[in-house]
Amino acid sequence: MVVGGGLTGLWAAVRAKERSPDREVLLIERETLAIGASGRNGGFMSSSLVHGLGNGLARFPDEVPLLEKLGLENLEQIGRVIEEQSIDCDLRKPGAIEVAVTDALFDDLRGGVEELNQYGHEAELLDRDEMRAQVNSPLYRGGLWQKTGEWTVDPVRLCDGLAAYAVRLGVRIHENTPMEAFSKSGTGVELRTTAGSVKAAKVLLATSAFKVPVRQIRHRVIPVFDYVLVTEPLSRAQWDSLGWRNQQGLSDSSNRFHYYRPIDGGPDAATDEKPGGRLLWGGYDAIYHFGSRVEDSLYQRDRSFAGLAQRFLAAFPQLEGIRFTHRWGGAIDTCSRFFAFYGTTLEGRVGWAVGHTGLGVGASRFSGDLALDILDGVENEVTNLRYTTEKPFPFPPEPIRYGVVQFTRNRIAAADRNDGRRGLWLNTLDRLGLGFDS
Repeated sequence: MVVGGGLTGLWAAVRAKERSPDREVLLIERETLAIGASGRNGGFMSSSLVHGLGNGLARFPDEVPLLEKLGLENLEQIGRVIEEQSIDCDLRKPGAIEVAVTDALFDDLRGGVEELNQYGHEAELLDRDEMRAQVNSPLYRGGLWQKTGEWTVDPVRLCDGLAAYAVRLGVRIHENTPMEAFSKSGTGVELRTTAGSVKAAKVLLATSAFKVPVRQIRHRVIPVFDYVLVTEPLSRAQWDSLGWRNQQGLSDSSNRFHYYRPIDGGPDAATDEKPGGRLLWGGYDAIYHFGSRVEDSLYQRDRSFAGLAQRFLAAFPQLEGIRFTHRWGGAIDTCSRFFAFYGTTLEGRVGWAVGHTGLGVGASRFSGDLALDILDGVENEVTNLRYTTEKPFPFPPEPIRYGVVQFTRNRIAAADRNDGRRGLWLNTLDRLGLGFDS
């Protein structure tokens, strides 16, 4: 049984049936499929399994060569399923650019090109003029274009396509079925839901930022809210003022960063007669609510949307007067190491893959597959890695948790005002391998 109808849960259900077609697989979802982060993200699909090469090297340098190789292979397997199953999810492979908005931040990007190339990627450093030739903004001082291992996708349509594929494989999916508790039952598990109880040999939790009755998860995952705006369709003249012919996804290299990209066809959708293509613009705030609350009312935050709109126009003043027609928020399952972690409880009958921290669109297939290996007792080149066996450092209990998160957010903001220099508190967290991110 799989609990959670986002990307991790859907991939786990699909992989369970692909690996063992005779196995019965039931997936339950508390509301509707993709209601959480899987359906509310910006559509960036990265090959990284460790939240970026730098983060991986800081934690498991000996394991990074294998993890980078596996991450690229995982992305290709996602592409294979999308192609073979004819999943219409607007998959694109333009690469992604990390943009520097100060000279100091541009200097920090320089070492990234050689590092990426060393681990099997193709990357190019862009100076100010080259960056603005790709996308025109007065803020840009340069950028690092990673041309491999960075795709974009419509995440909701990907979830819809995976769900349809899972059903074709024989997976039974029940939405609007919240899990309440689970316990041992014979050699298996009895899982109680609002609709009744069901027994299973094994249970895989793919619950993202939502609370579950597992202490090891509750202590290590906190929900961090992120917010997104989408513009009205742009005119041909507006697209021409931006450039963006290659339609890469962009993010800035500040600590509080934005991510943004063309959607709905981008510049190719606009003609001289009719507007077409939109811009998605999100990120920056990373809001944590006391008590790790995840409630529908928190998906809208006027203050965050106003800030996003203001900073959007600072980046693209040539679009002054544009309207934003869509806005939403979502809760990211953040952990202190920034990428998924794994474990089991109830004597190995219940397992999990949670904590993707904003880069789960691509990694979700890999983590769902690995969680199945752990539940099934499979040993391979991944299951004994520190990446797999070690857990992120837990967050402190409330009210200390809230205070630490807010102070860290304050120090992150201060670092951005100081050309990215992180200060004593952030440097201490870095040395301890701890962090807070979205």
